[in-house]
This record gives sequence, structure tokens and C-alpha cells, in this order.
Amino acid sequence: MKKHLRFNIRYGILCLLFFCIEVYIALYVKDAFVRPYVGDMLVVMLLYCGLQTFVKISILNAAVFALIFATIIEILQYFNWVQLLHLESNDIARVVMGTSFEWLDLLAYAVGTVVMIVVEKIFLKKNQDENVSLQMKNRRYFL
Repeated sequence: MKKHLRFNIRYGILCLLFFCIEVYIALYVKDAFVRPYVGDMLVVMLLYCGLQTFVKISILNAAVFALIFATIIEILQYFNWVQLLHLESNDIARVVMGTSFEWLDLLAYAVGTVVMIVVEKIFLKKNQDENVSLQMKNRRYFL
């Protein structure tokens, strides 16, 4: 298991960025689209980047884990888990854990997951293409 643990600064910065955006949305955005749906898309990306910060895991596995985790939290909201834990008077707990189940949130999580996978695949392909180009250029100098 030890070989799977690591710290990836790039994902750490992205995680921190997504966290700051989520806090901003939670505190200052009071609309019917960005806060409920864009925020839910971004929370899956936050979870994904958080996982990728500390664990060496495939893109697909990390994305599926983030989606499953977000879905479980949403299902717990259906059962009013904040009230069951007697945290309804704690504003931070209410924001972080959520208080209302919404079917469209599940769709937002799925969209966020797909967007994250697509961005990763495009970024990964770009990096691979750059690495191949660099290898070819270096090969010319050594031949």
C-alpha cells in the first residue's frame, strides 16, 4: 500500500482551488443554478483532486470513487442524516453535509465526473504527446 501513497502538488493546488470556489459559492452565491448544480459538479472534482493529491490511482478509479462518495452523501441527505446526528443547528455541518435530497444533484455529480475524466484524458494525451516529441528531439541530439 505504501507505494500507492504520494503527494502530488498539482492536484493539491487544484483541490485547494476547488475548495475555495466551493466556499465562495456557499457563502456568496444565492441563485437557483450555480449554487445547487455547478457547486455539485465542482464538489466531485474537489473529491477527485483530493484523492489524486495523496493516492496514486487511475483516473477512472478516482473518478468513480468520487462519484460514489458524493452519491452516498446525497442518499444520506434523503434520510435527513444531519438531523439524525443532531447537527441541524451547526451551520458548517449543514453546508458540508447537505440537508436536502435532490435527484438533479445526482445528475450534477455524474456530469462533474464525466467532465473531470474528459479533462484528464485530454490533459494526459497532451502531456504524452509532448513527452514523445521531447524524446524524439533528444534522440536526434544523441544519434
